[in-house]
Amino acid sequence: MKVLVAGTGFAGQGHAQAFRAAGCEVVGMVGRTPHVVKEITEKLAIPFGGTDWAAALAELQPDIVSIATPGGAHYAQAKQALDAGCHVFCDKPMTTTGDTAVELYEMAKAAGVKTAFAASYQFAPSVQHAKRLIAEGAIGEPAEIESISHFNLERGIPFGWSHRAEDGGGRLNNNFTHSLAIAQTLVDGEIVKIAGDVRDDLGKAPIVDGVHDFTKRRDFIPDDLSDPTLKWGKSDVEWSYTVMAHFRSENTVRPISVLFKHGGLVPRFHDDHIVIYGTTGAIFLKGHYGTGPLYLHDGSDWAEQATPPDLAASVPAGMGETDQFWHVLVDLFVRDIRGEAVPDYPTFAQGALYQTIIDTIRRSETWAAIN
Repeated sequence: MKVLVAGTGFAGQGHAQAFRAAGCEVVGMVGRTPHVVKEITEKLAIPFGGTDWAAALAELQPDIVSIATPGGAHYAQAKQALDAGCHVFCDKPMTTTGDTAVELYEMAKAAGVKTAFAASYQFAPSVQHAKRLIAEGAIGEPAEIESISHFNLERGIPFGWSHRAEDGGGRLNNNFTHSLAIAQTLVDGEIVKIAGDVRDDLGKAPIVDGVHDFTKRRDFIPDDLSDPTLKWGKSDVEWSYTVMAHFRSENTVRPISVLFKHGGLVPRFHDDHIVIYGTTGAIFLKGHYGTGPLYLHDGSDWAEQATPPDLAASVPAGMGETDQFWHVLVDLFVRDIRGEAVPDYPTFAQGALYQTIIDTIRRSETWAAIN
């Protein structure tokens, strides 16, 4: 199958490698800047490079498109791809609003094509191990989940898409999407209620030229943020959030209470973590996405648990976590397109739901006045 990739940065390059590993032919890549497109397509030996997405779709007629641009570009690119009858793999956030995400989901259903939404950290072996233990009854009936993370991001990171709602920025779009998918995966939970609040702790960021690769943005932080010649861009997205949810699960009688707490700009004191509390025990996953060691509390004490060999082998070796989980999701997606039986994976149905939930949280309309 032929794949056309939108985006030349870290995600675009990672998607291209994942589709090649799944046995597809990456026939082209589209980006915004001609010299960058030329550099990356030559580096990856991709035969076609361009800056016009619609023209590339028409010329290459791909079977699959992979959308790896900032979130603000996703809607138009996915819509054109669906109109062309392509299967669509889209990184998160799916779009910038719930309405546009739902529209794409409905378009994909009507077109009869396959979709994938890259909330992919749920494929971490440690997360899958916890899911297995919970299903086996290791902690009794799951009752509560807490997902806590503090990133301590530098306030001098140059102004870009991550600071702008219209471009898909914000911590809900770029952190909560993974955390929510992980929590659902752990208990096979259906979201039935949600409430939340957000806060912009940043306000502004310095405008600096030359940033292309999102992963290298720290290299462009100005040495002196008090320099009076610096220009500043206004942040209009959240850098912290608190979200509460109720999940329904076949594994429980009562709803599962879930707390998500994230501070993008604040330092951590204890480990970031995900904990699942049950009626007879608990599971602690170290790390903001739970990719670290797993500890099981059997009712008397905590003990670290080794990852089962089959789960350890479920992700490719020799690459970073983000790339690993892209590879897992792309493999499932491609096999599904080929007609093979595969486990569930996140699609535009989940992406549209998440974008609608993010809209709800950002409105912060769930407060009750006391005075």
